[in-house]
Amino acid sequence: MPEPAEGAAPATRRWVWSAMEPADRQQRLTELAMWVDWLTDHHHLHRRIPRCWYRDGHEPVLEVLTALYLGWVRTYAGDPAQATAFGELAWIRELHAALPLLAAPTCDDGHLAPPPRRGPTGEALHDWLDTDPPRIAAAADHPAPAEANRLAAALHGATGPSAPSA
Repeated sequence: MPEPAEGAAPATRRWVWSAMEPADRQQRLTELAMWVDWLTDHHHLHRRIPRCWYRDGHEPVLEVLTALYLGWVRTYAGDPAQATAFGELAWIRELHAALPLLAAPTCDDGHLAPPPRRGPTGEALHDWLDTDPPRIAAAADHPAPAEANRLAAALHGATGPSAPSA
């Protein structure tokens, strides 16, 4: 992938959780958790985003939050030449359209209540990560790595077998 021009925002890679190595998965989950804390507070979503969104069993919620985060990064920190006149407003509309997808039907013990002011980036997430949860510790296993690499190479203008993955 070519280096971004000086002063330009770095290119955002795709996040395919199953294709990440465990260390990368943990780093990105921590990054996402910090943003989810901000999102929850800033948009008053305490009753909409389950406190345990990062745990095994909540993969659909994790995927929606990942998509929202990457869209937010592209909208607010992406290439200004690619920005649209109402890009930020479009992102906010997408956030509200995605809210029904954040429901976690597997949470049945009160996780949907407003959390105490200790977000997922606090003790709960770090305690969970310390248990070496299966989803985080699993080796990268994407169902179609060759196709994912080919698409990533096409998106980034890279050629050859050393194209970036996930």
